[in-house]
Amino acid sequence: MSILTVSGLTKSFVTRTIFSDVSFKVESNDKIGIVGVNGSGKTTLFRVLTGTEDYDSGSIIKEKQLSISYMEQHSDYTSQNSPLDEVLSLFSHFERMEQQIEEINKKLELYPDKTWLEAQQKLNERYISEGGMTYKSRCRATLLGLGFLESELSLPLEKLSGGQRTRVLLAKILLSGADLLLLDEPTNHLDIRAIQWLEDFLSTYKGAVLVISHDRYFLDKICNKTFEIENETLKEYKGNYTKFKELKALDRLTAERDYERKQKEIERIEGIIEQQKRFNQERNYVTIKSKQKQIEHIKATVVDPPKDPDEVEFTFTACSETGQDALIVDNVSQQFGDRVLFSNVNMLIKAKDRAFLTGPNGCGKTTLLRIITGEQTPTSGSCKKGSRVEYGYYDQNIGGLDMSKTIFDEIGYSFPTMTNGKIRSALGTFLFRGDEVFKEIKKLSGGERARVELAKLMLRRTNFLILDEPTNHLDIASKEALEDALLGYDGTMLVISHDRYFVNKLATQIFAMEENESGKGSKVVHYIGGYENYLNELEKKKQTVVVETVKETKENDYHRRKAEESERRKRKTRIARLEEEMEKCESEKQALEESLSADGVGGDYEKIVELSNQIAAATEKYDKLYEEWATLVEEDE
Repeated sequence: MSILTVSGLTKSFVTRTIFSDVSFKVESNDKIGIVGVNGSGKTTLFRVLTGTEDYDSGSIIKEKQLSISYMEQHSDYTSQNSPLDEVLSLFSHFERMEQQIEEINKKLELYPDKTWLEAQQKLNERYISEGGMTYKSRCRATLLGLGFLESELSLPLEKLSGGQRTRVLLAKILLSGADLLLLDEPTNHLDIRAIQWLEDFLSTYKGAVLVISHDRYFLDKICNKTFEIENETLKEYKGNYTKFKELKALDRLTAERDYERKQKEIERIEGIIEQQKRFNQERNYVTIKSKQKQIEHIKATVVDPPKDPDEVEFTFTACSETGQDALIVDNVSQQFGDRVLFSNVNMLIKAKDRAFLTGPNGCGKTTLLRIITGEQTPTSGSCKKGSRVEYGYYDQNIGGLDMSKTIFDEIGYSFPTMTNGKIRSALGTFLFRGDEVFKEIKKLSGGERARVELAKLMLRRTNFLILDEPTNHLDIASKEALEDALLGYDGTMLVISHDRYFVNKLATQIFAMEENESGKGSKVVHYIGGYENYLNELEKKKQTVVVETVKETKENDYHRRKAEESERRKRKTRIARLEEEMEKCESEKQALEESLSADGVGGDYEKIVELSNQIAAATEKYDKLYEEWATLVEEDE
C-alpha cells in the first residue's frame, strides 16, 4: 500500500533546475536509500516532502493522517534537558496516565467504589497495551545503542557536543513511531557499534524509511530500494546499494550499445544516400528522400548516454622508499588524571601496509594518532618512526586550513614554488574550477573543505599517510575516487575510519581498540585482513566464549553432580547409622522398662527414680535421632 505518491515534481532555484519530473511511490514498509553527489538535490527533496520548501510543479499525495519525522543533517538542536529527559518528553502522555492512576489509587483507599475500580482497570489496561511498562527502558536502550555512556544520560544537552545533540534528536525521531522517517545522513556522528545498532533498529522498524547516506555498507544492510538523483532526474532501482551499482552499470552499457548501434545505422543509411546521389536519376531521389526520413526517425529515438558527474581525481605518490619497519609503537599508555584512556599499546606497521585503527567514539583513536605524529606526549611508552619515513597527516576536523584565505591562496601559501597554472590545474582535479578557486574557505561546505585538505595532502608528497576519518565529508563518488587512489598508493597508511565499506576495500590489517578486561581504558588487538575478516574473527571469539561458557557450565554441573552424589552417599550412610542407633536406643529403653517392672523394685524409691531418669534420657535421645532421621529421609526422596 502506497503511503506517499510523488508525480512530476520539479524544483528550481533562480536559473538552476535542481530536479525535474520526479515521480515515485513509497510503500508502508519500504526502506529506501537516496544517493547522489553532493549538491544533487537530495536534501532539497526532503524539505519539499516535509513542506519546508515549495516546489514549482507536480504533486505530492500523502496517505490520510500520515505522520512524518524528519532528521536534518545539520541542526543546532539543544535543550536544557538531559538526553534521557529529552527523549522521555516524547512520552509525556504516559506520565499523565501514571499521575491519573496514582490519583485513582488514592481515591480507592478512601472510597472503594465500583466506579473507581473500573476506571483503574481500564486505565491500567490502556497503559500496558500502549507500552507504558517499557517506554523508559526503550528510551534508555536507544540512547545507549546510539553510543551514549550511562554517565552522559543525565548531563545537560547544552554541555554536550554538536554530534551528541544530533544523536539525541535521532533517538527522538526513531522512537516517534512515525509512519515515515526521513533521515539525512544519520550515521555521520556514529561509531561502528552504533551504526550496527541503527541498522538492526531500522531493519525491523514497522514504518517506512527514506534515508540519505554516503555509507554504502549501511545502505546495503537496510535498503530494499535505491533512488539515485543524477543529472536533475530521479531513477528508482530495486535492491540495496550493491544491486543498484550493478543495475546502473547494466543500464549504462545498454544505453551506450543502443546509441552506438543507432549511430552506425545512421552512417550506413547516409552511405546509401551518397551512393544514390552519384546515380543522379529521378528514382534515386525518391530513394534518397525515403532514406532521409528513415534517418530522421532514428535520430528522434537517439538518446545520448548519460554523462557521469565530474569526479575528483586523487593521485597519491610516495616521495621515497622507507625502511622495512615503518612504525613501531612500544607499550604506549595515555592517562588524564585518574582516567586511563588506553594502556600498553603495541603496534608494528611494515612498509606499504594499509593499517586501520577502529574502535568506539571516545576510546582514544585520535589521541593515539597525535602521539604517533608527535603532537602529544604519551604518559608512558614510545613511538619510533622508521627510516626515511615522512608523515602526511589528515585531521578529521580539517584544522589545517586558514579560514581567512581563499582556496587559491591556501594552496599558494602552502606550496610557494608552484606556479599559478599548476595551482589551478591541481585544484581543477578536485573540482574547483574557474572563479571557484577564489572562494573563501570559511564559506565552503564540509565536503569542499575536505577536498582542499586532501589536495594539500596529495601535493605534499609524503610516504606514510596518517588519515583520521578521511571520508567523513565526502559523497560516494569522491569516496570511491579516494579508495582507488589509495589502492594505487605506493607508500604506507594508518587510517581511522568508521566507513566499513572503505575499511573492507583497503585494509591489510586492523588494530581494534577494545575495552580492557580491568574496565580501565582501552587496549589494542591486532587482526590480519579487511573488515569482513575482522568480523569473522570477532564471531570466532564470541563462539569461543560461548563454548568456554558451556564447558565451564558442564564442568560446574559435573562437579555439582559429583558433590550431590557424595552428599547422597553420606546421607544414606548417616540414615543407616541413625536407624542402628534408634534400634539400639529402643532396645535399651525396653530393657529399662522391664527392669522397672521387675520384682523387688517397687519398694526401692531410689532405684525407681534412677530407672525413670534413664528411661527419660533414652526417650529424649530416641526423639532426637528420629528427628534427624526423618529430615534426612525427606531430603533423600
